[in-house]
This record gives sequence, structure tokens and C-alpha cells, in this order.
Amino acid sequence: MTDVIDAPGIGHNQPDPMEMEKKHQKWDRWAKKRTFVRALEGTYSHLYKTLVDEKRVYSAGDVPWKGGPQMFGKSVISPQATQIIQSIESHIEAYAPKTGGQKHGHLNSAVFYVLKGHGYDIHDGKKIPWKAGDVMLVENGCVHQHFNDSETEECVHLVFKAKPLFLFMHLLLQKMVEWPPELDPELGPYSPPTDL
Repeated sequence: MTDVIDAPGIGHNQPDPMEMEKKHQKWDRWAKKRTFVRALEGTYSHLYKTLVDEKRVYSAGDVPWKGGPQMFGKSVISPQATQIIQSIESHIEAYAPKTGGQKHGHLNSAVFYVLKGHGYDIHDGKKIPWKAGDVMLVENGCVHQHFNDSETEECVHLVFKAKPLFLFMHLLLQKMVEWPPELDPELGPYSPPTDL
């Protein structure tokens, strides 16, 4: 077989390291080391006691926003943040007016609850409008991107994924197709909500 790729090149799940370093100065969540799935070790009684003693309420206000300048996020619940959750994670995203997020795809599905604002998604080339109160689903393997189409208002999403479970099953592929667009200077600076 002559068309077998011995080692993936730049762009084939191996991005240009200089470009990644530049982009990750703003987007540390894609560069930092994370715990996706914890080891499950110890005795049944010890593991059970740990779960029983774990707190059940987590304040999103205790977690700082990261990212910027037009899109911010905070990971509230994950295997890194609590011992009680191993198979799902939840995060919040906030978008400045007239901006969008990164175009990307991943093997896990996702559920987006639109807390505030209105806009649309592009899922595998199809435009899907949404507004506050809607629940949007991103299916497995879909290349997607979120857009806030308001001229003046931010939009906020609460996201739930079974990503840790997918990673545990070695369904690892997550691919950045395009980085988030830059903030339009005419819109001025944006800060995410302080009440979340």
C-alpha cells in the first residue's frame, strides 16, 4: 500500500506548534493539562465515603471566566473539579454582540441551554437559529460553530457533555477547524456577565 501516512503532518491532528503557541496565549483551556477521567482506585468503602462526603452545590461565581476578547468560558463541573462527577462535564460560554466561537468538531454530543440572547449555529453547513430558553443539540462528530447575531446584547449558553465518558472509551478526536474570529473594534471591549 503506497498511500499510507507514516506520521501525520501539520494540520492532521498535529497543528503548527508556533501557531498553537500564539493562539493559546488567549485560549489556555486548549493548551493546559487537564484531567478528563480520574483513576478509580481504592476500596469500595473508601470510594463510597468520598462520594457521600462530596459537596453537591457548586457556585459558577467561584470559577473565573477565561478566554476573550469576544468569547469567554468557565468550566464549572468536570472530573477535575469534583469527585462526584466522572462521566459528564458542564461549562458556561458568553459571547459578545456580533461575534462567534471557534469552528470545531468532536466525537461527543453536547446539549446547549440558551440562557440569554439569540443567534444561530452552523452544523455541518446547515444554519440553525436559537434564542433564550431554547435547548440545542450538537450531534456526535458534527463540525459546528456558534454565533451571536445581536448588535447589542451578549448571549450565554450552559453546556452539558458526556465528554469524559467518550474520552474514557478512547473516542478522543477533537479538531479545531477555525479559531474564534477577532472582536470587531467598533463594538468596543466586552466583559462577560458578573452574575454567573
